[in-house]
Amino acid sequence: MSAPRYSSAGRQVGSPKPKTRGESSSSRRTQPRAELLTVPVNAESKDTLCRNVLIYGHCRYENSGCAFNHDQNRTTNQNGQSPQGLQSEVSTKRFNVDSPSFTPTTLQAAPGSATTTPVKKSTFSSQAASAASFVPRGTSTTPSAAKDTESSASLFNPAKFQEFTPQNFELSPNVSTNGAASDAGLTFDAFSMANLNQGLPQTPFNPYAEDPTALASTGAFFQQQNPFAAHTQPLLYHLYAPLGQHREGLLPYQRQTNDFFLPEKIREDAQRKLEAAHQVMNNTALPNIDHYSSLVPLDTSNRESSTIFGYTSWVYKATSQENGKTYFLRRIKDFRLSNEQAIRLVKEWKKVHNGSVVSVHSAFTTRKFQDSSIIFVYDYHPLSKTLAQHHFPQQQTNRYNTRPTVTEDVMWSYITQLANALQAIHKLNLAARCIDASKIILTEKNRIRLSACSILDVLHYEARRPLGELQQEDLTQVGRLMLSLASSTPANSITANNINIIMQQMGNMFSEPLVSSLMWLVYPSQNGETKTIETFLSKISSQIMANMDMMLHQNDALTSNLYSEIENGRLFRLLCRLGTINERQEFDGDRQWSENGERYMLKLFRDYVFHQVDANGQPVVDLGHIVRSLNKLDAGSDEKICLTSRDEQSVFVVSYKELKKQIGSAFGDLLKGRPSAGRGF
Repeated sequence: MSAPRYSSAGRQVGSPKPKTRGESSSSRRTQPRAELLTVPVNAESKDTLCRNVLIYGHCRYENSGCAFNHDQNRTTNQNGQSPQGLQSEVSTKRFNVDSPSFTPTTLQAAPGSATTTPVKKSTFSSQAASAASFVPRGTSTTPSAAKDTESSASLFNPAKFQEFTPQNFELSPNVSTNGAASDAGLTFDAFSMANLNQGLPQTPFNPYAEDPTALASTGAFFQQQNPFAAHTQPLLYHLYAPLGQHREGLLPYQRQTNDFFLPEKIREDAQRKLEAAHQVMNNTALPNIDHYSSLVPLDTSNRESSTIFGYTSWVYKATSQENGKTYFLRRIKDFRLSNEQAIRLVKEWKKVHNGSVVSVHSAFTTRKFQDSSIIFVYDYHPLSKTLAQHHFPQQQTNRYNTRPTVTEDVMWSYITQLANALQAIHKLNLAARCIDASKIILTEKNRIRLSACSILDVLHYEARRPLGELQQEDLTQVGRLMLSLASSTPANSITANNINIIMQQMGNMFSEPLVSSLMWLVYPSQNGETKTIETFLSKISSQIMANMDMMLHQNDALTSNLYSEIENGRLFRLLCRLGTINERQEFDGDRQWSENGERYMLKLFRDYVFHQVDANGQPVVDLGHIVRSLNKLDAGSDEKICLTSRDEQSVFVVSYKELKKQIGSAFGDLLKGRPSAGRGF
């Protein structure tokens, strides 16, 4: 008989009938049953749970003398507690993570066994009793901590633990570095200004960049947002949001092509002015004056006139060689400057910055015209004409030879603009002295400016008059000019004899406030008081506000047209890229530029936008489709389109975003001077 495998029958603690391996079946059958239950019953065997209960859920020998414990809810009293204290403890359920792990103990050796295994104790070591208590990181302990505070300290407090904080993120000043804060600081007040004080990145956010977060400094990925604010997103160029004045609701077929662009009248007017500003004359005998070249005469008549200044004057357009800008030159012929202090008065006029006065830049003398002349330099307003040319044309084109009538609204517009100019001039202790229809230019519709200021101050420097007298004369000249325009009578024809008759005629055509205002300007004051421009402005304050409202509406209309034109430059750049990429014959041998490569889709997109045909093969010209497709391409929309070749053998389904990347890649290859090698989307 071989040696037994186990040294003791107590190894098989789960069996109620311990036996040795060497015993035969015949000997087991012949032994009395009472001798099989010879395992001594002690405290450990009574407290050890039977393995049959753990494995099978029950023990068939429970009532037949099994010495182990069969009650799973029974707890051991190892610490010497009373039975009453044991009843108060919570029973441990099966498969509970809080239950202690099972540690088998060793039974006493059965009779006849050679050795015994020592019993394993489940007590803590002596070093564990003196170990320091566990303290979580971030909390502090005091030596005098009482035992009653241990229970409260064991409660879970989320503020004591560190939270995850991304690196390089701009934190608010009232938040600590590790993200921990007291419970009192977790409250949020939506109406507190302190919560709105969030720092922005050092570099401004650029929504037009491919990766706008890469342009900012540290923490750019976490963009700062105000409370309840919408996320910042790039503009969607294919969605128009026109501002300003809107037209009536029109159906698509009722809209015109120019609705997408600047109004035709404004465009033509701007083009004519640009053409006039760049106009030059070849084979001209006009010399270059100082640093002004390319002189172009602006006088419409060769007849010399010296009515206003007492000297013959000519006007020119010239280009400055210093800054390349265009200026308006007024030449006073045959004038000899006797005092240098006279020309220095121009510096005082350079301080006048008013929308109703043409700005003065400089004045100098010259002998380039083979005589002694003085030149005054002003801002140039192309295609401007004087009030005399507009309201008193020399050649009548009307079959009845009637001059254009002036309405009351136009009269009030002229009066308010001239009053605005006089207020700015008189405020600087100056006088206009040149309020005449031939020296007031009309730059826009009903937009007038004084264009000959400072000339009489220089020419009549030796015969200076009192400033108050000159300012009174300015008001009288404004009244006489308005009477001339209202009655279609030249200003030099209005005398003291016929002025009363003209006033009576105006009373039949215009309102009483306009007539009374002109009478206040023309006639001297009855009580001998000095008339001032401030007094006149107070009399016409209601009309000033009405004209200001009209100008604001005009500004809104121009701003709305500007918003509609802001897209043209962007679409033009996109068309330039498409035009330079398509039909590149020098890259026919390159795989990427062939009809099987990536650049072929750009050619099909060109046909999709510009070369559409209907079911009968007739060309379809849809400007709305062209603008809409280009806007979506420039915005990089995720919308997919179907591109078909002309022979209908190749079909591509691609998004605008992919096409935009292809355009950028292909255009970058052209800038490098060579096609790409295997570059994809």
